[in-house]
Amino acid sequence: MKLGRAIPTALRRPSLARRLVLLAVGWSFAALVIVAVVLALLFQQAALRRFDASLSDLIDNLIAGSTIENGQVVAPALTDLRALRALSGRYWQIARVDADGRVRAIEGLTSRSLFDSELEAPADLASRLQADPGKPIAFDAQGPQPGERVRVLARWTTFYGHEQPVVFMAAEDRRPIDRDVRNFMAATAAAFGLLSAGLIGAVVIQVRVGLRPLFRLQREVGDVRRGKAERLSGEYPTELEPLAEELNALLQHNQETVERQRTHVGNLAHALKTPISVMMTEAEQRPGPLAEVVSRQAEVMRQQVDHHLRRARAAARTQGVGERTSVAEVLDELARTLERIFRDKGVTIDWDAAEDLFFLGERQDLLEIAGNGMENAGKWCKAKVRVRAVDDGEAHLKLTVEDDGPGLPPDRREEVLRRGARLDENAPGSGLGLSIVDELARAYRGALELGDSPLGGLALTIRLPRAAA
Repeated sequence: MKLGRAIPTALRRPSLARRLVLLAVGWSFAALVIVAVVLALLFQQAALRRFDASLSDLIDNLIAGSTIENGQVVAPALTDLRALRALSGRYWQIARVDADGRVRAIEGLTSRSLFDSELEAPADLASRLQADPGKPIAFDAQGPQPGERVRVLARWTTFYGHEQPVVFMAAEDRRPIDRDVRNFMAATAAAFGLLSAGLIGAVVIQVRVGLRPLFRLQREVGDVRRGKAERLSGEYPTELEPLAEELNALLQHNQETVERQRTHVGNLAHALKTPISVMMTEAEQRPGPLAEVVSRQAEVMRQQVDHHLRRARAAARTQGVGERTSVAEVLDELARTLERIFRDKGVTIDWDAAEDLFFLGERQDLLEIAGNGMENAGKWCKAKVRVRAVDDGEAHLKLTVEDDGPGLPPDRREEVLRRGARLDENAPGSGLGLSIVDELARAYRGALELGDSPLGGLALTIRLPRAAA
């Protein structure tokens, strides 16, 4: 599987909020890591300076108490109590420089704590000390105990009456200071971890609060699209106010365009229908073969005009905003009307729709869609018509019209959707009912499906846009 497919689409989309949060978190994390490392290094250096200062004091005491007797260096009797206890972690030794340039301890001039060992010195220690006499040099070495690392401070010194230079060395187990540094680093990491979590939370809150007007603008635009509002009415910061004004101007322009389209459609309907009506009237007044041809073709022209004008009106209405119709109110009105129309047949219409279910469009269009579907069911049913309208997802509703009539074979269902198609010439009507339903549903980007009803007859399933409650 490719990596790109494994990542959710939402995470691949550019997000302003996520970008701001990640940028702030990235910079904050980098700054905190740098600060934490610098603090740890400063603490370590400060601890080592204190450590070296203690070793330097021990060397000073050694130098001050040492004497030359018979040309030999004699160490002081008492220098440090810890240095008197074997393997205590506090050591000193007085060393000489051999002919090969190596620094080695003078026999008998080591602390009791070293027991029977001595402090090892680097091969270049003598040259480094000689290059700057009097300046101590610090280094790490292996202590007398296994695994013991000691910090060693060495100083080059000369005595009057003693020809060879003397190297005084003091050392101490550095594991406690390393442990203190680790503890400090752990405490610093924990503290900076908590600080990072707090900063991330603060950044998220800051971004959410800062972008709240943008989210509110998004919700208002969604309300306009779903028909809950006609324009943006909120107050926005100076950065977003021009955008809100432009959106309102665009909505106003769109509404005006829709109104102009409706006016043009009405004018066109009047301009076409009047001449057609005149032609049909004249043909009726002058019977004959020509009159029959004129009447028949005029009727076809009127059906064509009605079809295209209906689609034009529906297309214009779907471009509008703020239009929502209660489905329950329309179904109740249609059921009462159609039951009176089919009173002689004894038709009962059982309908059900939630009170908070709204059609995203004009009432007249829903009346035509549901009315033609329910009227078709009333014509072909035996005695019962069932209508259900339910929520069908985030932005759609489903209207189902069923009857207990003879039904319709699957191979003839598409035929009834053609304009003017009539399966029974003896049945009343023009054959445009289901065609009108299909045309209007498609104009609203919906769909009409024909199927079998559990009642035994035909089932119409109409999918339409839904407005938010």
